[in-house]
Amino acid sequence: MTDPGRSHPRDFVASLEKGLKVLLCFERKHSKLSLSEVARLTGYTPATARRLLMTLQELDYLHSDGKRFWVAPRSLLLARPYLMSRPAPQLAQPVLDQLADRTRQSASLGLLLDQEVLIIARSTGRRTLSTGLGIGSRLPAFCSAIGRAVLSTLPRADVVRYLEATPLDAYTTKTVRDVASAVEQVEHCRIHGWAECDEELELGVRSIAIPVSSFPDKTMAAVSLSVRAERMTMRAFRQAHLEAIREARDALKATVSFE
Repeated sequence: MTDPGRSHPRDFVASLEKGLKVLLCFERKHSKLSLSEVARLTGYTPATARRLLMTLQELDYLHSDGKRFWVAPRSLLLARPYLMSRPAPQLAQPVLDQLADRTRQSASLGLLLDQEVLIIARSTGRRTLSTGLGIGSRLPAFCSAIGRAVLSTLPRADVVRYLEATPLDAYTTKTVRDVASAVEQVEHCRIHGWAECDEELELGVRSIAIPVSSFPDKTMAAVSLSVRAERMTMRAFRQAHLEAIREARDALKATVSFE
């Protein structure tokens, strides 16, 4: 909460924050969770986690079989106001569709959100990937191409602090897990204008991303393209599609506002 008019502690509803944190525990890797798992992921006591889970179940945002909980369709209503009221996803979709059709690969647009990148628009090419990404998916910023591209818009000192505070978990055997190497990948994008991820996030998947917006105090975004590793090397990927990604970046900058 950076707005001075909304920053008074009396205006902050901690119970709402806790409920939203519980909902955000559920993702592709954690589609069904037990009470103890939710408590561990949130850091809440089992008693607190139970009350929050029961409340969300009563409101029909979660379903349960008595042992595990999972997200109910009603939770989609939480994303609908953003998708319907903000122009960025709607204006970006035709650009991503064109990029996906031109390259026959999967294109995504993401924004930096905390220690992850949030996908706000996506278009899947004819050659689909197994990552299962969709609007609302979250990717780790430190080892994804789109995350590195977004981080490259920050000053180097901020990048170092950001990565030092980020858990550098191993997603594959190729994931870069030390801060120095992660910073080097971000600096590569700052110098060359594009970032890459070579099977660090998912084995068999290569990605290239380019920053879209980098204005101070504005939302930072990047566009990425992904390909199956067996179809082309990273060098061939760059040679075949980097220019198309650049053109998509230019089109997004000309048409989309991320405020």
